[in-house]
Amino acid sequence: MSLVLKMHDFDLNIKNLSKIEGHATLKIKVRKDKVENVKLIVEENRRFFEEGIIGKNYQTIPQTVSRICGTCSVAHLTCASEAIERALKVDISRQTLVMRKLSLMGMNLRDHAMHLYFFVLPDILGKESVLDFNKEEHHFLREGFEMKAAGNLLTKLVGGRAIHPMFAQVGHFSKVPESSKIKETIEKLKKAREKCFDIMDIMESYESNFRRKTNYIAIADDNYTFLTGRIFDSKGWSVSEENVGNYLKEIVIPYSQGIGYELKNKEFLTGAIARMNINSNSLHQETRKDIRKYLRIFPTHDIYKNNLAQAIENLHCIDSSIEILESEEFKEEKKPDIKISESEGVGVVEAPRGLLYNRFKIDKNGRILKSKIVTPTAQNQIRMENDIRQLVEDNLDKSEEQIRILVEELIRSYDPCMTCASRFLKLKWI
Repeated sequence: MSLVLKMHDFDLNIKNLSKIEGHATLKIKVRKDKVENVKLIVEENRRFFEEGIIGKNYQTIPQTVSRICGTCSVAHLTCASEAIERALKVDISRQTLVMRKLSLMGMNLRDHAMHLYFFVLPDILGKESVLDFNKEEHHFLREGFEMKAAGNLLTKLVGGRAIHPMFAQVGHFSKVPESSKIKETIEKLKKAREKCFDIMDIMESYESNFRRKTNYIAIADDNYTFLTGRIFDSKGWSVSEENVGNYLKEIVIPYSQGIGYELKNKEFLTGAIARMNINSNSLHQETRKDIRKYLRIFPTHDIYKNNLAQAIENLHCIDSSIEILESEEFKEEKKPDIKISESEGVGVVEAPRGLLYNRFKIDKNGRILKSKIVTPTAQNQIRMENDIRQLVEDNLDKSEEQIRILVEELIRSYDPCMTCASRFLKLKWI
């Protein structure tokens, strides 16, 4: 008597993926124990920033593109400023560079806290959402809000506002941090530092059996600044920021409002896990001293450790920011003299979710002729879909509900931002 095993045939549709930034739907088709199709569908309203800024004066561009996303507005603003400055050959001061580093670290601190405490932690604690936390778990909410508040205060100190900061301009900052508020910010950061270790313990303890090798890319430098350096991959290849666009290939995803990318014709991954895999040796010395046991995990191919990488980055942002605020003396600076010419420039920064790339071409009147904006989640979309395919095939012995939970947890580990990923391919005025 032969035993006939039942083959799995089912469709798994998840409408409105929860606990991520923006809106997306997932459709999976399984036939005869093989995943035939995976569609991660970005459902945000179409964005037309690339075409919408054509003809606009360069000075308005950073604040305009920062509206792509409130969550990582500082990254969009900074990247656009950098691209315009390179086009117009504007040399920023050391102080401006330092202030940009601070604003990016404040943004990362706030953004990572939202992801870790409010999106991921419920998964680990076996809860549907933070609304289901019991009294013993409420302290995590307080810690999460304290971490976010510290990040907001840091960005506000430097930029004037936590979201869409208005002091940051092309080539300079219109105001410098007030001395009276620096001390308050340092104290807030030091209190937040005490909360970093509990969440790291939790993120480190979360065990996953899922591993899938890929190539990682990130900006690397001696100080883990999210801002300066060359772009490296996990195989040792490197390229300048100005030239990385030559290796990024657009992949049209017809069922999604987003678009995918390959690096040198292959999938890749960007984000906190990529930064940690490639550049962990450059973390702040105080951070490295206190988290040696966690750093032994990296490099890793466990995408769920992206959460641990973000928790580590929070500590690094706090330590780095405290050192800067305690040692720097901020002074008002003269606005740089900018000469307009027909030119083109590239900006690249590390947003919370990974590499953000801007390229702008400017005409002789200082207006935008062409633009290109490549966001981290768009770069990760192909890798995410391939991970989902493998994860489902590895877990066909489980129920459809169990598979749904596993898939959602996997997607959340990437910390995707569907708002940034959506785009308008072409706008034709008639």
